[in-house]
Amino acid sequence: MPIKKYRPISNSCRISSVQTFKDITKTKPEKSLVVFRKQKSGRSCGKITVRHRGGGARRCTRIVDSLRERFDIPAKIVAVEYDPNRGARLLLIQYIDGEKRYILAPQGVEVGDMVVSTRGKGEIKNGNRMPLENIPVGVNVHDVEMQPGKGGQLVRGAGTTAQLMAIEGDYATLKLPSGEVRMILKVCEATVGSVSNPDYGLVRWGKAGRTRHRGIRPTVRGKAMNPVDHPHGGGEGRSPIGLKHPKTPQGKPALGVKTRRKKTSDKLIIKRRPKGLFVGTSS
Repeated sequence: MPIKKYRPISNSCRISSVQTFKDITKTKPEKSLVVFRKQKSGRSCGKITVRHRGGGARRCTRIVDSLRERFDIPAKIVAVEYDPNRGARLLLIQYIDGEKRYILAPQGVEVGDMVVSTRGKGEIKNGNRMPLENIPVGVNVHDVEMQPGKGGQLVRGAGTTAQLMAIEGDYATLKLPSGEVRMILKVCEATVGSVSNPDYGLVRWGKAGRTRHRGIRPTVRGKAMNPVDHPHGGGEGRSPIGLKHPKTPQGKPALGVKTRRKKTSDKLIIKRRPKGLFVGTSS
């Protein structure tokens, strides 16, 4: 999907860019696969748990099939659709019995192509889904399961892909988009190919209004607040934070302090992602 730039007739148009949407073949979503999305504004039980969220354009949630448990039944790609909740495109597929479902659109597929999900050995073709043990080493995959039968959880962002590096014993080794190398059970399923819309990360929003339409509110520096609102607040003029180390609004140490919780799956990580690496977009 290429990026389109407008003529610089205003300050916002001068630096902004938009998607062309030339790959979209259907404008309205499938009614049977859409549910209303309630606005939560980053709150849980009335308390703010995620800062800088709220407002934004109203949008519905598309029910995306990340499990694809209808095995060995070919499905035809009916349409390529836009999803306001993610950067990647969605494929509307239809099985032989007429049932329709949404799946993440991989690169290189077109309307009219056939895709299939299988537990055995299938054709190595973009959009086909199968266990990692049946995929040749070196092939790019996406929408990877972390636990068998749970559905895709990894590598779902626009333009992302993971490389299958090895299969040894009960585990397959994957190199993730972040640069992390980790082992996953080889019976977990993955979809062949990379996620569609790789140019999504190149979009420049240009003005604050477009960001507000996405439901993202302004971010204010802590030292610009009052002491009652943030540990960095207070003082006269451009005073420093007044602390030995930076803190979060809740008073916990920030910037450089490890926050990852110890998990049993940490032992499956062979190589951590490089520090400071920018990882494109997420699901």
